Amino acid sequence: MRIIRDFVGTELDHIQVDSRRTYAELQQFAQEFMPEIADKIEHYAGSAPIFELYDVENEVQRALGRKVELKSGGYLIIDQTEAMTTVDINTGAFVGHRNLEETIFNTNLEATQAIARQLRLRNLGGIIIIDFIDMLNSEHKARVLESLTAALALDRVKTSVSGFSGLGLVEMTRKRTRESLEHVVCGECPSCQGTGTMKTIETVSYEIFREIIRLNRAYKADEFLLYCSPAVYMSLSGEESHLLAELEVYIGKRIRLQNEPLYIQSKYDVVMM
Repeated sequence: MRIIRDFVGTELDHIQVDSRRTYAELQQFAQEFMPEIADKIEHYAGSAPIFELYDVENEVQRALGRKVELKSGGYLIIDQTEAMTTVDINTGAFVGHRNLEETIFNTNLEATQAIARQLRLRNLGGIIIIDFIDMLNSEHKARVLESLTAALALDRVKTSVSGFSGLGLVEMTRKRTRESLEHVVCGECPSCQGTGTMKTIETVSYEIFREIIRLNRAYKADEFLLYCSPAVYMSLSGEESHLLAELEVYIGKRIRLQNEPLYIQSKYDVVMM
């Protein structure tokens, strides 16, 4: 019902609903409050799932991706944080037809349409910083800004665009209406806690070595048992086994490995035996 309400006044051909119960509720709601769209609400009774029919599932997956491909071969990189969203434009495989300046201008121009669409699809709000590829031509800058403003004019949500800053960035705001798509359908990664990165196997291995040395100096133990992730286990028992052997010689004690399939790459436990 919220979607129906939000789309009032827009040009819609039809609204398809695959649930008979929801269809009936929407019909009743529309006839009472929005009779002008009641005839556009249709019940979908096809055999194929409606999301599959209209490729919605794949569209959602693309809208959750960090990288957005442009038809020309360029691409956008969209990063969402608590404070703001940043959009970086890259030429990628697009080399243009005449010169570099034309390539940059055409990529930036195409990016304006993709940016406006992605903001709507992802429902991104708040402060948005757009890093267009640097342009030397002031006319090109003006045309890119004009194209972005025109593309955003199709957005039902209020937007405000500032010109190019001294650093060549475009600052804009988009009113927050509800949670972004990413926050609605995704949760925090248990492995990286939302950072998007993890410690390398080498980093974890040296952390383990330092921990073993610390424990060996602080406590009396006959040997050590190391519980670690499969990736770290494979490294320490394979290519980097010589490092483990050197550590055993250094502390004068045996270090046994135990593979723990449920451990993430950065997790480990050292047990004194």
